[in-house]
Amino acid sequence: MISSNTAVPSFQMTVKPSGRTFSVQQNETILAAGIRQGINLPYGCKDGACGVCKCKKISGNVTHLEHQSNALSSDEEARGMVLSCCALAYSDVVLESRQVTTEGAFPVKKIPLRVTSLEKVSADVMVLKLQMPAHDTFLYRAGQYLDVLLPNGIRRSYSMAHASHTLAGFLELHIRHTPGGKFSDHVFHTMKEKDILRIEGPYGSFYLRENSTKPMIFLASGTGFAPVKALMEHLQFANVTRPVSLYWGGCRPADLYQDAWIKDRLLEMPSLRYVPVVSDALPEDGWTGRTGFVHLAVLEDIPDLSSHQVYACGAPVVVDSARTDYLRAGLPEEEFFADSL
Repeated sequence: MISSNTAVPSFQMTVKPSGRTFSVQQNETILAAGIRQGINLPYGCKDGACGVCKCKKISGNVTHLEHQSNALSSDEEARGMVLSCCALAYSDVVLESRQVTTEGAFPVKKIPLRVTSLEKVSADVMVLKLQMPAHDTFLYRAGQYLDVLLPNGIRRSYSMAHASHTLAGFLELHIRHTPGGKFSDHVFHTMKEKDILRIEGPYGSFYLRENSTKPMIFLASGTGFAPVKALMEHLQFANVTRPVSLYWGGCRPADLYQDAWIKDRLLEMPSLRYVPVVSDALPEDGWTGRTGFVHLAVLEDIPDLSSHQVYACGAPVVVDSARTDYLRAGLPEEEFFADSL
């Protein structure tokens, strides 16, 4: 008879080239184990849809939970690629991942926030401003995200839409309304000022790599602009002068809901270039700018991406298409950083 207090089996994970190690328990995903121990492997959606957490297995045995084939194909799995958000270990494992959070990363915290304002900036986007408790801090890198904690263990993830040096004591989120969405329906229909939300974070590996001098491309679709806005504020605050081209796409001009904010930044940031792209403008929109798919607009302007860095955030189809097409255009795989909504 097996004792009820028998220890749960665990295995050692080693991440190359950083050399960092952590343990993973049976029936715990590799990504969850890393987060639990303060070692954030790169990730975006955490549910097997975006492929951001994909890394290479050097040795060991893993099996995958259900995931989307566009995130990890059967051919990639056969070649030893691992989707850490869906991977369970069955032995000690060595992985190769070049984007591991360093020692001393900001701690993950749970804190209550008070709603101080709700601003509807387009037909389906709300800007929330949330106040932190007095004498509390929430440290994060520009580009990271938090989880809103809902009843019954449900979570919804949103990027902080500002750099940490702005809005002291507050957080800003951009919420797109999804009809029937457990959280966005509440935001658009019943949430009011002074309501309390519980959040947990920071999470994510979508933040500026500051040890590079390469020109940067920021690619955003819809509310994928939120973390990009935070990156821009950080660049300005840190006086970073690397060239940066922002491509922001929407179906119609109104989807570019903070277009005026970006144009103000153009007056203050000489190294910033802005290309708004609209895919489905109607005659009444009077749109005279670029049209089509936003990620393709980048290739029209910069067909050779071999000397660039790309930071992409938005719908999974946009991020996935950008990754595929940009690697074909010479972008080094390690220079593509992404966050899927």
